Amino acid sequence: MKHLFAALLAALLCACTQDPPRAAGPSFALMGDVPYSRAQVNLLDTMIGEINAAPLAFVVHLGDITDGDGPCTDEWLEARQRQFARIRHPFVLVLGDNEWTDCHRSGFDPMERLARLRTLFHARDPQLARFERQSRDYPEHARWVAEQTLFLTLNVPGSNNNLGRTPEMDEEHARRMRAVEAWLDDSFELAARENLPAVAVLMQANPRFGRIFAPERDGYAGLRAMLAARAAKFRGSVLLAHGDTHRYRNDHPLPNLQRVEVFGSPYVRWLRAGFPPAGARAFPVQPVDPAR
Repeated sequence: MKHLFAALLAALLCACTQDPPRAAGPSFALMGDVPYSRAQVNLLDTMIGEINAAPLAFVVHLGDITDGDGPCTDEWLEARQRQFARIRHPFVLVLGDNEWTDCHRSGFDPMERLARLRTLFHARDPQLARFERQSRDYPEHARWVAEQTLFLTLNVPGSNNNLGRTPEMDEEHARRMRAVEAWLDDSFELAARENLPAVAVLMQANPRFGRIFAPERDGYAGLRAMLAARAAKFRGSVLLAHGDTHRYRNDHPLPNLQRVEVFGSPYVRWLRAGFPPAGARAFPVQPVDPAR
């Protein structure tokens, strides 16, 4: 009896000291809406160390690499490029509003900032299987295949998707959304043609599911309709991952569409997401507590 008690106690102590459970099988990292300050730059460095220690297929930052009021300077953007270059896994940056559409707040031309971001973050391809970009005009629209899942990125930023501020920006919005629709169509057709069981759409903006707003003033109305139609038609799993409103979510706002929103400032945290197991209809997602 004494030996049995000792064995049970040892097993209990061992279980208490084990690492918390992690997502089974291959996984990838999602983060966004950081850093917003120099203090968060330091926290992001620590988080990059944690990400580098994890076995991951790739890492995606879902946009907003500065605060809504900047800085939008070359100095800040180039420093973020160097910081992200420390990530040892293939890395993809999705563009957010704070680093281009909102840079007018600090005296910058949003279109000039967008061109600079494309040069800094979308001139070289990460080492991902079947990685391709939509066009020279929209290199930030990219896609790749991992674990029988098609991943695609879209330039759909916050601040109402750059609609409603100036006539010039309204025209930019219209041109870009035509490219977004074409990229969605082409990507879902590719997934269906190759019988891929899952598609993941990656962008920055929260598209405000359930929002009641005049369509001509709603920068996301068209996108919500596109996502609803394609998710309903697709036979496999569909994931939409975004940032923007700094609140972790993992829900199903549309039929056959799982939505995941990453943490954001002031929280410097990341999500470990798994690929859907065979026959599953959802991507397993695990918030990762930062080491402190």
